[in-house]
Amino acid sequence: PVNTLNVSELIGDAMATETDLLQIDDQLGDEERLIRDTVRDFVTDHILPEIADWFEAGTLPRPVLTELGKLGLFGMHLTGYGCAGTGPVAYGVACRELEAADSGVRSAASVQGSLAMFPIWKYGSEEQKEEWLPRMAAGEAIGCFGLTEPDHGSDPSSMRTYAVRDGSDWVLNGTKMWITNGSVADIAVVWASTDDGIRGFLVPRGTRGFSARDIHKKMSLRASITSELVLDDVRLPGDAVLPEVQGLSGPLSCLTEARFGIIFGSLGAARDCLETAIAYAGEREIFDKSLAAYQLTQAKLADMS
Repeated sequence: PVNTLNVSELIGDAMATETDLLQIDDQLGDEERLIRDTVRDFVTDHILPEIADWFEAGTLPRPVLTELGKLGLFGMHLTGYGCAGTGPVAYGVACRELEAADSGVRSAASVQGSLAMFPIWKYGSEEQKEEWLPRMAAGEAIGCFGLTEPDHGSDPSSMRTYAVRDGSDWVLNGTKMWITNGSVADIAVVWASTDDGIRGFLVPRGTRGFSARDIHKKMSLRASITSELVLDDVRLPGDAVLPEVQGLSGPLSCLTEARFGIIFGSLGAARDCLETAIAYAGEREIFDKSLAAYQLTQAKLADMS
């Protein structure tokens, strides 16, 4: 017979200690545990008291992103240029704790580190790395990742955003949609078709012809800034292109880089759902007993049979 989860036994200390059903934390090292506890404390003190209001307003305040940078969470799995250089598990644990508070908070961190910083770190010139990565790691500069388009979300190879040479410059035209951090980003990593294949471009905030419009009334990820990016004859110097990558493998490798933190984050969301359900079952009273007291355990089922 399949064992059932005894809710009444989990109530009590469940909210004080992690409900780690997969016993992942048993495999963590000292540094990973320290990162877990640091991020969890930050979430408890600075995010949970405000997250309901941010959700209703459909936003994530810029100062929160700055504080995440001060904690060393941006690009933490990268090395050099002010990045923490932790292992992937530490990065995953941090994402888990952020998403236990809200998926939008984890999404902002994932986009910053894995989708905006990673392509500069992996494919950028030394000048691009020196200019952007230290500030992005510290949360002083925010980035976004412009790949998805209104009609080409799951098929980026069919993107319509294009870049053409004009002398030594590049001129970009197109639209990107559902871009996390878009309107608050200081630098956008925009992917565009060229005569030589798909290329990545660094588009700074304030560049003429470049604008961002926030998307409101989302049904999920509401505590997250999501934007449309518009490029209307955006002129960039020749050194704005990422020199070390060409083709669809560039943006796809960035998405792959983000997936580890995303899957850890989903475990954080699942853990929070479980802990919330356990707490409710213990607190909700029906006919002078808690809801958990009415649970059909394996023993009760055996008696009934």
